[in-house]
This record gives sequence, structure tokens and C-alpha cells, in this order.
Amino acid sequence: MTPEKLQSIAFKWIETFNNKELDKLLSLYDDDAVHFSPKLKIKKPETNGNVSGKEALRQWWQSAFENIPSLQYQLKSVTANGDRVFMEYIRTVDNEDDLLVAEVLDIREDKIVASRVYHG
Repeated sequence: MTPEKLQSIAFKWIETFNNKELDKLLSLYDDDAVHFSPKLKIKKPETNGNVSGKEALRQWWQSAFENIPSLQYQLKSVTANGDRVFMEYIRTVDNEDDLLVAEVLDIREDKIVASRVYHG
């Protein structure tokens, strides 16, 4: 996959997340995609930070959209090659300090198969 195609998936990810278009966001993922987030580990310790499959992702993000309506990501950089995208963005929420976030997307056949979030 070309770096431009990988980057276009990352840009679409940011756009659909910020617009809270959950179905469009999930359409970027493989049915069996896995996701790791330190916030998930804190809020749902039984998951150890991991969820698998679109339904688990739907529940996670739907909860975030409902409970944190001001949540937005400001994209800072995107680097892509092979089958991987590295994004850096600023997580903004009303009445909270901004948070630097890095996220890695593993992409195969135009779908995200794995994602990992890192907070700075």
C-alpha cells in the first residue's frame, strides 16, 4: 500500500472520530481488529487495555462520545509506510489539560487490523 493511501485512511480516521460518525469510523476497521489504549486499561481494568472486534470498539467509542462530548483530536503529524501509520495528535477536552497522543495503525487490505494508543 502506498504511503499516500495509508495517510488517507489516517486522515479519514481523524475526521470521522472528530465528527463522532461511529459507523464510518468502524467501517475503517477489519471485523476482527484489536485495539489497545491506556485509557481503556484504566476505565475497564478487566480488559488489560485491549478490545477485539468491531462491537467492542463500538461500545468503547460510543461511551467516549456520550460521556465526553467535547472530545476532539488535533492532528499534528502522520508518517506512513509499508502497512503501518504513525499519528501524533493532541487530545482536547473542555476543562482538561491537552494530552499528546501517539497512535499506530496496522493496515492490511485497506482496513485497520490493529491500533495502539500511547499517551505522553
